[in-house]
Amino acid sequence: MTNQIDNIVRQAHKGSVAAIIQVLNDELAQVGVRTRAVFADGVLQLLCEAAKVELLEQSNLVDRIRQILEGISPRNIRRVNINSRLVREHQLLWLEEISRDPQNQLLWSQEIKLIKPNFWQRFALAQKERQERGPKLALPRMAAPRRFMQEPQQFQRGIIGGICISVVLLAAVAAIYKGLNSQVANSTPATTQAVVSPAGKVTPSSNVDSFAQAVRLAEQAAREGKTAQSHEDWLVVAAKWQQASDLMAAVPEQHPRYTTAANRTALYRQNSEKAQQAAQNK
Repeated sequence: MTNQIDNIVRQAHKGSVAAIIQVLNDELAQVGVRTRAVFADGVLQLLCEAAKVELLEQSNLVDRIRQILEGISPRNIRRVNINSRLVREHQLLWLEEISRDPQNQLLWSQEIKLIKPNFWQRFALAQKERQERGPKLALPRMAAPRRFMQEPQQFQRGIIGGICISVVLLAAVAAIYKGLNSQVANSTPATTQAVVSPAGKVTPSSNVDSFAQAVRLAEQAAREGKTAQSHEDWLVVAAKWQQASDLMAAVPEQHPRYTTAANRTALYRQNSEKAQQAAQNK
């Protein structure tokens, strides 16, 4: 189970919205708050819902969410818009609704910016990921001079050579991380589900088929729901059903399977709620 939780955290660090939702729901379940999220226009739109207003106290909830997300440090996500409201069971297109009429839909809304990890934190995370992918090839050791004590000049050359090698290695590490940061900045997040048009309507990205993504997530959730046993297992299933529901809700009207998507939006959300109930029972 520890490996599964670690894997969810790693997926959240890579920017998986479904994994981020799962981590947040797991952390906030004890205070009666559940979350939903969509990555849109470079901002993680986060919806926090609870049965009572006092459970959504702004300063405490914002600080707690900031702490959780900065601990995850999701790639390509720096801006987070936190929206809060009382639970509304039958509202499916929540992002479209709150964009259209935020004053009547929300208790409050606040945008935060996550602090970017420093160089050493990024270095430690990258080192951990390399270790998880497989053992690193060991560099050949340099043989020590046989006549170390007898030849001071050779000793000095060895020191100078070691310093030069260290400088070269540090320069190589800096170049590698500069290249990695450049690739991340230029790449399109793999977890983008929807964007918001100027009119406030949710439309899928041009290179993303929300319907197909939702079907894949739903199939995964259905398979995992057959074997789920623990509290963490059911939270995984609930997060995937909820993400599949949000993706179906983002399918545009001109999509050939729009009617099917509308029906499955409600069905997937019901499945998510059942999985959350199962998690609470555990």
